[in-house]
Amino acid sequence: MTTTAETISSVNNNNDVNSDLEAKYPIPSYPPVPIYAAPTVANPGPLGLSSFALTTFVLSLHNAGAGLPADGPNNVVVGLGLFYGGLVQVLAGMWEFKTGNTFGATAFSSYGGFWLSFACIFIPGFNILESYTNTAVLDQSLGIYLLSWALFTGIMLIASHRSSVGLVSLFFFLFITFILLAAAKFNNSLTTQVAGGAFGVITAVIAWYNALSGLLTKDSSYFLLPVGRLN
Repeated sequence: MTTTAETISSVNNNNDVNSDLEAKYPIPSYPPVPIYAAPTVANPGPLGLSSFALTTFVLSLHNAGAGLPADGPNNVVVGLGLFYGGLVQVLAGMWEFKTGNTFGATAFSSYGGFWLSFACIFIPGFNILESYTNTAVLDQSLGIYLLSWALFTGIMLIASHRSSVGLVSLFFFLFITFILLAAAKFNNSLTTQVAGGAFGVITAVIAWYNALSGLLTKDSSYFLLPVGRLN
C-alpha cells in the first residue's frame, strides 16, 4: 500500500521534473494572428441600372418621335452610349463580379457592351455605316443585330424568374422593345419603330425604379420601394 506521504512526494518529484524541462526547453510564444476584415464593396446595382436607364430613355424618345422626327438623326446618344451606358455599365458589371453576383455581372457587362457597340456604328472612324451602299441591306443587318440582342434578353428574362417582379418586368419590356425595333428594321416600318421607342421609354422608367429601390436602404432612407421579391 502506498501511503499518502509517498503519493505527495511522487507528485512533487514529477512537478520538479516538469519545471526542469520547461526551464530547459521553454515553449515559444507566438503573437496573435491578426484578423483582417474583407474590404467593403458597395452595391453596384443602382449605378448599372441608372446608366442603362438614362441611355435607353434618350434613344427611345428619339425612336418614338417625341418632339422630333422619328426618322431623324439620333447621334446625340453616341456620347451616352460610349461613356454612361457603355463604360460605366461595364464597370458596374465588373464590380458585380466582385460581390459574387453572376447575374448582375452578366447583365451589366453585356448591356454595357451593347451600348459601346451601338455607339461605334455611328462613329465614322469605324466605317460601319459607310461600308453599306444599299440602305435596305443596312436595315437587314441592323435587324439581325437587334434580334440577336432580343434573344439574349430572352435568356436574361428566363434567368431572372426568381429575382423580383421589378427585374422580371424590366427584362420583359426590354425583350419586347428589341423585338419591335428589329421588326421595324426588317420591314422598314416607322410605326413599329415608334412602338419600340414607346416600350423603350417604359423599360427605362422601370430600370430607374429598380435603381431607386436599390438606393433607398434602411440605413439611408425613411421609406423603401417594393420590388416584389420572388425568391
